[in-house]
Amino acid sequence: MKTLITERLILREWEKTDSKDLYEYAKNELVGPSAGWPPHKNEEESKEIIKMFIKNNDTYAIVLKSENKVIGGIGLHDRKPDNTVIELKQKEIGYVLNPKYWGKGIVPEAINRLIKYCFNELNLDLIWCGHFDFNNNSKRVIEKCGFKYKFRKNKKLKLLDDKEVTTLYYCILKSEYI
Repeated sequence: MKTLITERLILREWEKTDSKDLYEYAKNELVGPSAGWPPHKNEEESKEIIKMFIKNNDTYAIVLKSENKVIGGIGLHDRKPDNTVIELKQKEIGYVLNPKYWGKGIVPEAINRLIKYCFNELNLDLIWCGHFDFNNNSKRVIEKCGFKYKFRKNKKLKLLDDKEVTTLYYCILKSEYI
């Protein structure tokens, strides 16, 4: 994964030493359940998740330059929510942010840098982003970044005891970006 830089952020690969920062926000009830996973029980669990991030090589740590601290994560996943456009080169962005940093434009800054990278360097045709219907903060971020609503899907979240949720999917085409 290529390290990506913005005015305030560094998007980089996760490191084993990031577990304290990850646990700081991953234990919060406001974070995980809004992204489809339970709050972390301890720092050891966060260490295991970082190992998975490193192995899967599809999730960036969001580092706030001014504090040299990991304050969130942003993934670029091989998912294709819409079977009617399966032939297009596409990825899905997913993200979480430490609630201490909400409302500061950090996630839009990270997403916009990732969009630029996806279209200009990875040559993707399409990027997806989604949120659960109860997550209005994510809805605002996604719309602010130029994604257009396409459809909704119901599913059960295995990691949250098969909780039923509705995911709203949005996308942006390269032709709309340029």
